[in-house]
Amino acid sequence: MQHDKVLILDFGSQYTQLIARRVRELNIYSEIHPFNKIPSNIEEYKAVILSGSPFSVRGEEALHPDLSHIRGKKPMLAVCYGAQYLAHFSGGEVAPSNTREYGRANLSFIKNNEPFLSHIHTGSQVWMSHSDTIKELPTNGVLIASTHDVTNAAYRIDGEETYAIQFHPEVYHSTDGKQLLENFLVDIAGLHQDWTPDSFVEETVEAIQNKVGNDKVVLGLSGGVDSTVAAVLLNKAIGKNLYCIFVNNGLLRKNEFESVLNQYEGMGLNVKGVDASKRFLDALAGIKDPEKKRKAIGNAFIEVFDDEAHKLEDVKWLAQGTIYPDVIESVSATGGPSATIKSHHNVGGLPDFMKLKIVEPLRAIFKDEVRRVGATLGIDPELLGRHPFPGPGLGIRILGDITAEKVRILQEVDAIFINGLKEWGLYDKVWQAGAMLLPVNSVGVMGDERTYEKCVALRAVESTDGMTADWVNLPYEFLQKTSNDIINKVKGVNRVVYDISSKPPATIEWE
Repeated sequence: MQHDKVLILDFGSQYTQLIARRVRELNIYSEIHPFNKIPSNIEEYKAVILSGSPFSVRGEEALHPDLSHIRGKKPMLAVCYGAQYLAHFSGGEVAPSNTREYGRANLSFIKNNEPFLSHIHTGSQVWMSHSDTIKELPTNGVLIASTHDVTNAAYRIDGEETYAIQFHPEVYHSTDGKQLLENFLVDIAGLHQDWTPDSFVEETVEAIQNKVGNDKVVLGLSGGVDSTVAAVLLNKAIGKNLYCIFVNNGLLRKNEFESVLNQYEGMGLNVKGVDASKRFLDALAGIKDPEKKRKAIGNAFIEVFDDEAHKLEDVKWLAQGTIYPDVIESVSATGGPSATIKSHHNVGGLPDFMKLKIVEPLRAIFKDEVRRVGATLGIDPELLGRHPFPGPGLGIRILGDITAEKVRILQEVDAIFINGLKEWGLYDKVWQAGAMLLPVNSVGVMGDERTYEKCVALRAVESTDGMTADWVNLPYEFLQKTSNDIINKVKGVNRVVYDISSKPPATIEWE
């Protein structure tokens, strides 16, 4: 089945992925491409959205693509920078704003009988995020909405299906943002809302069968949501021709290797568990630098996985749980406006000598969509609701060098924290939680004795996609009990702190 597609041109906004996800929540398929890499098959897209940007259209570095083959020929929605871009280069005027146009605002004027603003009323809250403002509309521009401080908050181009807004409909703070996108995509552009988890499963299973045929496929399972959903999808498509390998790198959570392995076998997957803890700890001996630790863990995984894959006969394909944000980031890093902060948590590509073809059943969907697909496949909600866990595991939660004793300490601490969140009914209110073992000893008193032991930091954040995150205000009573339990029950720890940093500027993991 051919789905209608929306093209989102990325000008570097931190919200671009959010636009794509909001579109998909309307059951419409969307794709993100860098502004300077417009797809050659433009005729396959039924509508185009221009994202925001950290750049100014007035600056020397203004991002200035040629949109002549799109504008006026396809329905187009320009958001923030996109709206200023259309004005600045098409007969209007953009100038620095006299008032601070950032944060919540309310629509004070809405032009009557505009399909774009159907079901949206005066007073509707919108989210502004720009330092420039549109002083004069472009040629043939028609004003359709204002706020108290921003006269030209929304406009359209007469004679075209081109609309522009200076606010962000994709963020939750814009209360009618989803309605606005639906007005544009469904009522104006005429797209069909048929991109659903059910249709994705059906089409992906068929695509895998056509691509792989009767060949054997090997997949490295991590215990996380992405690799699990990928495994169940592949299993549905090719059954026993899928060979899963679950590697214990010695940096998993307490008892995780055994419990996850049992869970996988209960799901009917053809899975082999490999305990390579010693091999990983040996490879990490004495390494303190976070990037070197990541590389050591990645290299050890490749070696173990390669050893196991070679024991299988006639395997032709390597399956990976790559999801759409990984694909977007790899494209942006080579040609788009986004920046790379650090090596990705996921293990990198396998070496050339493995000579396996790649199959990535989830590469078109976002994390929240992966969970919805998993629910459609009947995967246990508890497994789908698991917090994200980094590929290097506790290796990047132990600051400094890694030893078996430090792993033991952190596993015990982490188990008390995570189990406590579940017991208090807090686990599902948190996007990700974990403990960090700090390279710090502090003085304490236990009984009548002076101690000089480790300090651990607890971290719990709320987020939708991990790109931004706020620390969670956990109850003091819970933190107090958790701290007492950790200090009393975990030998080697005498101090517990709680991390109240948000991302940005901090990252979720400490390394």
